[in-house]
Amino acid sequence: MNINPGTFISEKTAEAVRSLYGVEMEPSSFQVQVTRKEFEGDYTLVVFPLLKISKTGPEATGSAIGEYLKEHFTEIAAYNVVKGFLNISFSVSYWNMLFTEIASTDDFGQHAPTGRTVMVEFSSPNTNKPLHLGHIRNNLLGWSVSRLLEANGHKVLKVNLVNDRGIHICKSMLAWLKTGNGETPESSGKKGDHLVGDYYVAFNNIYKEEVNSLVAGGMSEEEAEKNAPSLKEAQDMLRKWENGDSEVVELWKKMNSWVYAGFDKTYRDMGISFDRTYYESQTYLFGKALVRKGLDMGIFEKEADGSVWCDLTADGLDRKLLLRGDGTSVYMTQDLGTAEQRFSEYNLDEHVYVVGNEQNYHFQVLKLILKKLGFVWADNIYHLSYGMVELPEGKMKSREGTVVDADDLIEKMYSTAKETSLELGKLGDMSHEEQESLFHMIGLGALKYFIIKVDPKKTMLFDPKESIDFNGNTGPFIQYTHARIKSILRKASAAGVAYGPDGLDAGAALSPKEIRLIKMLDQFPERISEAGAAYSPAVIANYSYDLAKEFNQYYHDTPILKEEDGSLLKYRLTLIDKVAKVLVKAMSILGIELPERM
Repeated sequence: MNINPGTFISEKTAEAVRSLYGVEMEPSSFQVQVTRKEFEGDYTLVVFPLLKISKTGPEATGSAIGEYLKEHFTEIAAYNVVKGFLNISFSVSYWNMLFTEIASTDDFGQHAPTGRTVMVEFSSPNTNKPLHLGHIRNNLLGWSVSRLLEANGHKVLKVNLVNDRGIHICKSMLAWLKTGNGETPESSGKKGDHLVGDYYVAFNNIYKEEVNSLVAGGMSEEEAEKNAPSLKEAQDMLRKWENGDSEVVELWKKMNSWVYAGFDKTYRDMGISFDRTYYESQTYLFGKALVRKGLDMGIFEKEADGSVWCDLTADGLDRKLLLRGDGTSVYMTQDLGTAEQRFSEYNLDEHVYVVGNEQNYHFQVLKLILKKLGFVWADNIYHLSYGMVELPEGKMKSREGTVVDADDLIEKMYSTAKETSLELGKLGDMSHEEQESLFHMIGLGALKYFIIKVDPKKTMLFDPKESIDFNGNTGPFIQYTHARIKSILRKASAAGVAYGPDGLDAGAALSPKEIRLIKMLDQFPERISEAGAAYSPAVIANYSYDLAKEFNQYYHDTPILKEEDGSLLKYRLTLIDKVAKVLVKAMSILGIELPERM
């Protein structure tokens, strides 16, 4: 027998409809949901779709089905009907039976393998600057979505496409040549990505001075921006790179190697890794064969200057450039080619791109062109479009050096976690090493949770102080809840009290709050499915908070270790142990560790 509440009600309702009305219905056709808090009951059956069969009103139909369920199945304790909604209450014995199954399932929440392979591309930084707060949201979303899809039973490949070529890195290279005096990460003591980022800002300063000088000499601002000497030098450097100039290529390799080393440290600090890293310098020529294919198919057109376009005006879009007149490719050309390569190489069932919402149009065009080229898998591309991260003081601008640096933010979160934890004064018996590990765990957990708990599609305002709060909907609150549960379990073990799913009292007299915890635990696999379908780790984050909050209310009202009934004490310890394990599983999907002690 399937004892999942929703499935149980659906299956038994199918029996009731067959018996009462002589009609066969699939259990999956019934609408069953958790009963709203303002009504009495555990789960609710929506009766309205059954009125054509019953040929009576909603109240009469609900009452007839409710009476049948209560009379024929001991698991149903009571029911009530509110308009077209049948609210069903399960018996205590049912909840005992359900919890025994939940407690005995080691991989509870993990879905069975689906055989599907999904690639998730995220991060995709430029090599002219360090990672910043916007990249943090991208990385944390990409990582947690990958973990979420794994929890849904899919094989997941996490990939990064580093934008390591183009005018942006040439600007940093040129500024370093002009003003660097041979400075290196070693000589300066700076992380390589920070050092290169400083020269990107330096180039912008040089460029602005040149523009102002040209404007002062009588040139229009538009003309000055195009004719500034430093910009022309950077453009010339890019042409030399594309032509394989040895000096330019060697400098490019050297400065990019500094950046890669810096990125790797930031990724490690964030707990992020990739199964494969692609580099634009190796992929930017991909897609040229597809352009030729599109020309042969008559879906692309070549202009007199040699440029190639795809006319999408009939589809409500515009004309899209695919090759410039000089034969060089654009981002779209590359993305067409890499998509074909990846689907072919890995036999992908789906490709998820984690990219900000400013690129919505780009991915709309990408999918449409791939479909026109005849690739049936084009519909299996999903753009996880997320909103920007803003600060109380406004938007960030990397070329002006006003971004919130990822490394600085991670360090700030650690410092704030340390300060807050020491103020609470509960770490006296922990070694220095244990304390340091805890401060990093809390700081990173606070940062990750605060960002992930917001629906990806929404623009969010980041407030470091609010994120580190040990109360409310924060990572540290959930971490503290886990540590509290582990403390109770340690005390029980020290007192020689055993607990676990074997031999649980099937007739335990559960309190309403214990039943509430069991109901919430039972919802975990469904939340994983819901979050995976929506590509939204926020669903798991907020489920974790609700579960932690429910436990704390239970703990406040229930002196667990003072329970004198041995079988009930074991039941309660097993229950909170499962709460802790589900919190660990849920938060691990978000890339957040939970401490044993705080």
